Amino acid sequence: MHPLVRPAALALAAALALTGCGAEVTSRDGGEGPAKAGGHYPVTIDNCGEKKTYAAAPKRVVTNDVGITELMFALGLEDRMAGYVMPDDKGDLDSVPWRDAYRKTTWLSKKTINKELVLDARADLVFAGWNYGFNEGEGFTPAELERVGIGSYLLTESCRNGREKARGVMPPLEALYTDLRNLGKIFDVEDRADALIATFRKQVAEARAKAPKGADRPRVFLYDDGRDKPLTSGAYAGPHDIITKAGGDHIMKDLKDSWTTVGWETVVERDPEVVVINDYGDTSAEEKRKFLKSYPPLAGVSAIKNDRIVVLDYAELVESPRNPAAIASLAADLRNLNR
Repeated sequence: MHPLVRPAALALAAALALTGCGAEVTSRDGGEGPAKAGGHYPVTIDNCGEKKTYAAAPKRVVTNDVGITELMFALGLEDRMAGYVMPDDKGDLDSVPWRDAYRKTTWLSKKTINKELVLDARADLVFAGWNYGFNEGEGFTPAELERVGIGSYLLTESCRNGREKARGVMPPLEALYTDLRNLGKIFDVEDRADALIATFRKQVAEARAKAPKGADRPRVFLYDDGRDKPLTSGAYAGPHDIITKAGGDHIMKDLKDSWTTVGWETVVERDPEVVVINDYGDTSAEEKRKFLKSYPPLAGVSAIKNDRIVVLDYAELVESPRNPAAIASLAADLRNLNR
């Protein structure tokens, strides 16, 4: 393992232990387990600028991708799920705090989510996002689901912002907290959501207190994948807040989008001192690292010359309950660079 690779799983597990999220907790009606429908409903929430009203808590939710699925698990809502869709390239699910929830919940498909799959699952709600399952080109959209009587909830990180198909309407951690608050209202588990948000805010504040500051803040580039053009993160995807609150200067902070491509010449010009690799997919983190080290245009970039490359998991970098632990992990790595 490269010396700058630091798993965030222990920090995450410790944070969740403080709230008990993902385990059975006392609901508003005083009983154990999930809260019951009742006087709480109907509830109305704002989801990507659209008001949505729920007459009762959905009972058969289908989620798409790991971060979205774990938002449900972190709130102890696996009993409300018909299943999840996720490729099998998202890391070791047996080592996460929600391993029991994964085991109890049906893995519906390791391929692309589609209308036939959610109909077969008898879903009453699909929790996905633009480019996190929803895609006009594939004909799988909230509007198409509405036509067959299935509701939808859009991941806030994926909200389109009116600039063609660019995504992002708020800072990444606020997107995470917004979804937790909304899910808390939809499923009548607001106490769980509030406790989890408070724990995450405390964890982020503690990491920031120890993070590099001022002139010690290194310039950081997020490398997702891509050879001709790198896929990276703009101001509205998880890595922006992860990098910034960990004590780094995110070199693509001026990109008003979430996940997007740039030119290698921009990377070279901004000369990152640290590269964070997004570990997922058919190309391993080590293969990505070897490419970066061998790609001639990057030879003069500080991070490459000094071999300052950090690896974080996909689920730590997309919107998910793993984000605060990733901030703590990266802050520790960036501190070590200054020693």
